[in-house]
Amino acid sequence: MALAEVQEPTPGPHEIRVRHRAIGVNFIDTYHRSGLYKIALPGGLGLEAAGVVDLVGEGVTRFKHGDRVAYCSGPVGAYSEAHVVAETKAVKLPDGIEFDIAAASLLKGMTARYLLRKTFRVEPGQWALIHAAAGGVGQILVQWAKHLGALVIATTGSEDKANLARALGADHALVLGDGDFAPRVRAIVGEGVHVVYDGVGKDTWEGSLDSLRPLGIMVSYGNASGPPPTISPLLLSQKGSLFLTRPTLFHYTATTELMDETAADLFGVLKSGAVKIAPPTRYALADAAQAHRDLEARTTTGSVVLKP
Repeated sequence: MALAEVQEPTPGPHEIRVRHRAIGVNFIDTYHRSGLYKIALPGGLGLEAAGVVDLVGEGVTRFKHGDRVAYCSGPVGAYSEAHVVAETKAVKLPDGIEFDIAAASLLKGMTARYLLRKTFRVEPGQWALIHAAAGGVGQILVQWAKHLGALVIATTGSEDKANLARALGADHALVLGDGDFAPRVRAIVGEGVHVVYDGVGKDTWEGSLDSLRPLGIMVSYGNASGPPPTISPLLLSQKGSLFLTRPTLFHYTATTELMDETAADLFGVLKSGAVKIAPPTRYALADAAQAHRDLEARTTTGSVVLKP
């Protein structure tokens, strides 16, 4: 990655230009950079940012010049001072939601929302195993799941991060690397959990399946440790007629109405205080490469933003 001067983009019909105040850094950006998820090269990186509308294209009706907005569905190129996005892919920021918090939480928070309310609708008293609980999505998942009345087992990579997960409300926090975690999960809830939210991938795959009760659902939504292995459907039968899904935010926000609904739920729990976003770790835009190194080394806690 290198910082480069390029011509400032101009919005076309039904597009807006957003002058960025904060840019979200997400694991999917590292997948784009590494080639795990293919993008056109050479090109920009980043899908998420928050800022102010400074130019509107022909026919725009959702926004006007000066509106505070955020987006997290691309197009790729958010690692920039300004970016052009379709008006249907941006949401208006409510009063009281700061730019840094919006850029730190929109993609992660809308991900947590569809995972908890759509992919598997968590109900009070159900058990959820949440991996990478000290990460950006994980912190939101823990808090929101507890707000919904779930019983949460969190996993983290260190005791300090486990303490953070407990402070966020996790009923139990396990440190990965201290032996196989599935037996420890079973020691807590003998028949297994109702749902596993797994953004880690390869390293937690088998243990996640072994932590589920019969008819439980395995939600694989990320690959932080690498892609999970190929699985035979017969294995799901053998482990208890399990369900397996690999969802993406795009399909849960495919229309403007769905996106607005998802964002409104997120902003609601943020404004109520049910979910709190810790101040993100900030890097200068020019230091994006270091932000990626730190994210992949798992030395960061919570969210990361770039400041243009």
